Amino acid sequence: MVTGLLMAATASFGESPESLPLAQLEQRLEEIDLELKQLAKYTLRGEVGANGYRSRRTEDPYTPEWIEVNLGKEISIDEIVLVPTLSRTTTGIRSDGFPIEFRIMAGSKDDRHGSVIAAFTEKDNLRPRIAPLIVPCPGTVASWVRIEIGQLSTRGLDENFILQLAEVLVFSGSQNVALRCPVSAPKNEYPIDTWSKRFLTDGAVPYLMNTATGDKSLAYYSEINRADQPALTIDLESVHTLSGISLHTIDQSDTIPQSVSGDVGVPKHFQIEGASLPDFSDAVLLLDIHCETLYDISPIMSWNIVPPKACRYVRLTALDPYIFDNGLLRGTRIGFAEIEIFADGRNVARNKPSVSNLQDLSLSPLTDGRNFYGHILPMRAWMNQLSRRYDLEKERPQIQDELSRRYARQKTALRRTGWLAALLAVGIGFTFLIDQIIRLRQIARIKERFAADLHDELGANIHTIGLLSDAAHISHDSPEELNMLHHRIRELTNRTGTAIRHCSNMLDAEGLYIGLVEDMQRATKRIMDTFQYSLEFEGEEFFEKLKPRTRVDLFLFYKECLVNVCRHSEATHFTTRLVGTPDEICLTIADNGKGFSDMQGMGIPISLKRRARLLGTKLSTENLEGGGTKITLRLPTHRNWKILHFK
Repeated sequence: MVTGLLMAATASFGESPESLPLAQLEQRLEEIDLELKQLAKYTLRGEVGANGYRSRRTEDPYTPEWIEVNLGKEISIDEIVLVPTLSRTTTGIRSDGFPIEFRIMAGSKDDRHGSVIAAFTEKDNLRPRIAPLIVPCPGTVASWVRIEIGQLSTRGLDENFILQLAEVLVFSGSQNVALRCPVSAPKNEYPIDTWSKRFLTDGAVPYLMNTATGDKSLAYYSEINRADQPALTIDLESVHTLSGISLHTIDQSDTIPQSVSGDVGVPKHFQIEGASLPDFSDAVLLLDIHCETLYDISPIMSWNIVPPKACRYVRLTALDPYIFDNGLLRGTRIGFAEIEIFADGRNVARNKPSVSNLQDLSLSPLTDGRNFYGHILPMRAWMNQLSRRYDLEKERPQIQDELSRRYARQKTALRRTGWLAALLAVGIGFTFLIDQIIRLRQIARIKERFAADLHDELGANIHTIGLLSDAAHISHDSPEELNMLHHRIRELTNRTGTAIRHCSNMLDAEGLYIGLVEDMQRATKRIMDTFQYSLEFEGEEFFEKLKPRTRVDLFLFYKECLVNVCRHSEATHFTTRLVGTPDEICLTIADNGKGFSDMQGMGIPISLKRRARLLGTKLSTENLEGGGTKITLRLPTHRNWKILHFK
C-alpha cells in the first residue's frame, strides 16, 4: 500500500521567477546569498578510499536492480538520505550512475511487500547532482528499507548503463540507524574491492566536512614513541548511556596532490572500552575495530553502539598501532582530528578532558568540536545543509537570470524614457515657442483689429461730425435744420464715446450695431448725405447667418469705403450692392470719381486691405470706363465660418 509519494526532492520557491515582482526577486536573491554563507560547502575527498556500491554494466536501462538495507529491528525513521557517487567529467564534478527512475520502499519483517515512501521519475530532474538527496518520511516504522530501480542511467566513463551509490543513510532523529547494517543486492555486484555493498552503509561519504563557520582546529598527532599500545582516554565527567562513536581522521595536507595517505595515525586494530571507574576495572568493550585496508578508513568513521551502554570514561587503545617510518625514525604514532561520543543524539565528549599514555602534546583538539574547516556538525544536519545548498545554487541562477532580464528591460525602458524625455523637452520647447508665436500673432492681430476698429469706426464718426459741423455752419439761418444737425452731432458724439469705451470688443457695446442692412443704411445717410447714391440688398436671410464679428467687420469695411469715396474720389454718385447666397456674400461699391492711379503711387487704401485681411478674404478693385472705381469684396460663407469658428 502506498503511504507517501514525493514528486520532487529539490527545493522550490513556489512561484516561477517570471511571475514575481522585481522587489521580491531582489529580496529572494539576498536571502539566498545570506543563507548560502551559513551552509556547509562542497569540499570533495581526495584520498584513496571506498566508493560505495556499483552494479555490473548492462546495455538495457530497464535491467531490474535493487538495494535493501536491513535495520535489524523495527524502528521509527523520519528521513532517508541517498548520497550519489561522484566522478570527474570534462565539465566538472557530477553524479555518476545515479538512477533516472526509482522508488524507495520500507516495511517490517512481517510485511515483505512494504509501502512506497517516495517515487521519482525523469521529470523530477534529480540529475546531475553532487548533493545528497533528502527524502523525508516522518512517522514511518520499518525494519528494512529498499531502493527499487525502474530505469538506470549511464556512467560517464563508457556510457554503459549502471547503478552507483556512495551511501545510504536512514535517520531516526539524529542517529543514522542504517550505519554498518547489512545490505542485500542482486548477485551482479561489481567485483572490485573499492566497490562493495558493505560500503553502502559504512558512514563514509565523498565529502569533507567543511562548514566554513567557526575557527579551525589542527588535529592531534602524537610524537614518535616506543609504546606498544598507545591509548587515549576521555572523561565524560558523568555517566551517559552511549549510543555511538565517530572518529575524525587527521586532515590531509593542504598541498595538491596531498603528501600523506589517509590512514595517518589510525591504528590497524584498536578497541574502544567504556567504564564507570577511572581505572577501568569495570570496563566493557564498546567496539573492536579492524582497519585491514585503506577502504576501511575514511575522513569520518562512525559506529553505533548496540546495545547502548552506560559509561563515564571512554578509552581507545591501539592494539596494532600505526607505524611511522621515514628511514631515520621509526615508532608508533596515533592521531585524530576529533573524537565524538554520542548519547541521546548529543556529542557528550565535546570540551571534555582527555589524557594519553604518551605524555607529549595537548589532547584538547580531540574534543574541541572543530576540524580544519571549522565547526563539526551532526551527520544529519551536514547532509541537510549540503542538500539545501544544492537547492539554493540551483535556484539562484534562475533568479539572477530573471533579474538580469528585468534590469536589461529596465535599462532599455530607461533609455527609451530618456529619449522620450528629451523629445518631450524639445516638444515643450517647440510648444512654448509656438505658443509665444501664436500669442505674438494674437497680440498683433488684436493691435491690428484695435487700430482698424478705431480707424474705421471712430475715423468715420469724426469725419461725419466734421461734415455735419460744416453743414451746421452753412445752416445758421435755418434754426430747424441747425437743431437737427446739432442733434445728429450729439448722436454721433455719443456713439463715438460708446465705441471708445468698448474699443477692445465693440460687440460688447449695447446698441452700437443693430443689423447689417440697417447699419449700412444709417451710415450711408450720415456720411454720404450730400451724394447721390443707391443701395441694393439681396439674400438678406444669409446676412443673419454670419457670425456677429463678421457682420461688424463687413459693416466697418463698408463704412471705410464710404469715407474713402467721400474724401478722395471726387465722386458725386455711387452705388452699393450687397448680395447673399449659400456660398458667399458679395459686396460691390462703385463711384463715378477719378479712380485709383497706380502710376501716381496710389492704390487700394491700407485700411481697406487690413479690414479685408481681418475678414479672411481678398479685395479686388477695377477702374470703370468713363471714370470711377469699383471695389468688390467676396466673402465665402463656409470658409468664413471655419475661420471664425477657429478663432
